[in-house]
Amino acid sequence: MYSVAVRDHVMIAHSFRGEVFGPAQRMHGATYVVDAELFAATLDPDGLVADIGRARDALRAVLAELDYRNLDEVSAFAGRNTTTEFLAGAVFDRLRQRIVAGELGTDAARLCRLRITLRESHVAWASYEAELTRS
Repeated sequence: MYSVAVRDHVMIAHSFRGEVFGPAQRMHGATYVVDAELFAATLDPDGLVADIGRARDALRAVLAELDYRNLDEVSAFAGRNTTTEFLAGAVFDRLRQRIVAGELGTDAARLCRLRITLRESHVAWASYEAELTRS
C-alpha cells in the first residue's frame, strides 16, 4: 500500500462538558497540527498516490472552516464535546467529501483509505482512519 501525507494546522477555542475534563470544562484554546494521509494500492500514471498540492489545498479548505473559531458555536457540533478524537473524525468526513467530489482530480478515484491525525502536542495526538467509501 502506498501513501502520501500533507500537513497543516488549525487554531480553535472550545470547552467540554463533563467532570472527566476537569479544568478543560472552561473555555480554552488549542492549536492542532493536522496530518492527512492518503492511501492507494497503485500509483497513477505519473507515479503519484495523489497530487500533493491538491491534497494540501483540500485540507486547508477544510481547516479554514474551523480556524480561529469557537467550536462551541459551530452548529454542526452542537451538543458534542469537540475532543481531539471527535475532531479527527469531523476533518475526515469533510475531507472525504471533497475527495469524492473530485477536488483531488480524476485519478483520486484510486484512493482507498484516509487517515487524519490531530496532534495537540509532541506527546498527545488522536487519529481517525477508514476506507474511502464513494457513496
